[in-house]
Amino acid sequence: MKNSYALITGATSGIGLEISKDLAKRGFNLILVARTTEKLVQTSNDLSQEFNIKCDYFSSDLTLIDSPDEIYQFTSQKKYDVEILVNNAGYALPNAFHKNTMEDEEKCLRVLGTSVIALTKKYINDMISNGGGKIMIVSSVAAFAPASSLQSLYGPVKTFMNRFSESLSFYNKYGITSTAVCPGYTVTNFHTASGVQAEMDSVPSFLKKSAKRIAEEGVEAMMRGMKVYVPTKTWKIIVFLLKVIPHSVFRLVSRLLAPGRYDDI
Repeated sequence: MKNSYALITGATSGIGLEISKDLAKRGFNLILVARTTEKLVQTSNDLSQEFNIKCDYFSSDLTLIDSPDEIYQFTSQKKYDVEILVNNAGYALPNAFHKNTMEDEEKCLRVLGTSVIALTKKYINDMISNGGGKIMIVSSVAAFAPASSLQSLYGPVKTFMNRFSESLSFYNKYGITSTAVCPGYTVTNFHTASGVQAEMDSVPSFLKKSAKRIAEEGVEAMMRGMKVYVPTKTWKIIVFLLKVIPHSVFRLVSRLLAPGRYDDI
């Protein structure tokens, strides 16, 4: 398609930025979505110059209910065909469930869940009309782990996102694929922004993977149309063990694999 683009949410840092770079390297034009206009301008300029692609941006706060519609209206007015949709934006609340306000929970759920559904719903009809498209949902290994005492809604939402992504396989006949990418601990600003950097610092280094590696493996999985993908051999093994080891046994090693997440409230 002449005016086709890849749209990435949470595109100016961490995994989202590395996904943007990987897609730009593959020759895709980009639409970057994030909250901070200054970062969007700089990142857009950098990517367009380095990779010789078209790169536009839209400032949006996905905690707000109208944001997905505003993003879609922006791309429609510009007549951009979104061939690839990357739902990457996300954060987590640091406190135990009873300490978070309902407003905070709703905002977090909107970013992690309903905005993903809304953006997918907006663009999937266009993908059907255009003869295909690719969707990536950046999920998490937390989708496979036992419920934790901190960030109690994060894992369940990611499990939901995996199932949602899998449900989109019914659109394969239209040339549309959806891939849920489930990284483990990744070195980004996510943990600082979510208030759990101390727990991240306690994680053994062999469990921490670079955002660049996660992005490259995730994009390749999306291009191949895989339904659910866990990047790196380390985390593939851990996810396999999480599926077969009783949760009671997992609690014994949780201080190594997930410091702080299974402490008593």
